[in-house]
Amino acid sequence: MARNSSGSLLVVDDDRHIQNAMADYLRSLGHRTETASTCLEALERMEEFPFEVVICDVNLPDKDGFHLLQWAREHAPETAVILLTGFGTIESAVEAIRMGAFDYLTKPVIDEELRFSIERAIGQRQIVEENRKLKAQLSERYGLSSVIGKDYKMVRMFELMESVADTKTTVLILGESGTGKTMTARALHHLSNRRDKPFVEVACGALPETLLESELFG
Repeated sequence: MARNSSGSLLVVDDDRHIQNAMADYLRSLGHRTETASTCLEALERMEEFPFEVVICDVNLPDKDGFHLLQWAREHAPETAVILLTGFGTIESAVEAIRMGAFDYLTKPVIDEELRFSIERAIGQRQIVEENRKLKAQLSERYGLSSVIGKDYKMVRMFELMESVADTKTTVLILGESGTGKTMTARALHHLSNRRDKPFVEVACGALPETLLESELFG
C-alpha cells in the first residue's frame, strides 16, 4: 500500500527566526505546518488538533519540552514528538527516548536530518494505523461478530468459545453441513493467542483414506 509522506506538523520554538525558517522548510516539503512559541500555546493547539508530529525545542519560556512530551504521551499518544536542543548530551538524549520522544536532535538542525526524522515518524504512524484497521477488519470477519445468533444456545456457545480460546484444549465442532462450523473455527482461532499463526483448513472428505493420516500427521 502506498503511503502519504506528508503530514500535519507543529513547530514549537520561542526563537521566531528559527521557528519561521523551520516551518517554511517543512511547508516546502508539502507538510501542513503550524507554529507555537510557548509550551502552553503548543498544548492548546494540540488539544484542538491531532498533529502527527510535533517538533519542540527543549528550552521554552514557560515549561520545557519534556513537559510537552509527557503531556503528549498521556493525552495524544499517537503524536510523535521530536525534541530539539542546543546543548545535547548522551544523558539527555537517553532520557528523552526513555520518556517516549520519537527523536532527539541537536540544533542547529540539518534540513535533511529533520526531513528524514519526520518521514520516519509519519511512516511509523501510518503503519500503526494500517495495522489497527487490518486488525479491525480481521476481527469483523473472523471474530464472534461474524457469527450471527442471539438465542440462548448461541450466546452459550460464544461464552464457551471465549473460555477455551486461549487454552491448549482440543476443540471438536459438530454440526450439519451449512451450520457454520468453519466460521466458528475461524472465530475461535481469531480469539486465541495463536491468531498470528496460520489457520489451516483441511477438507477431510476430499482426501482418500490412504492419504488422510499422512496429510494430518505427516
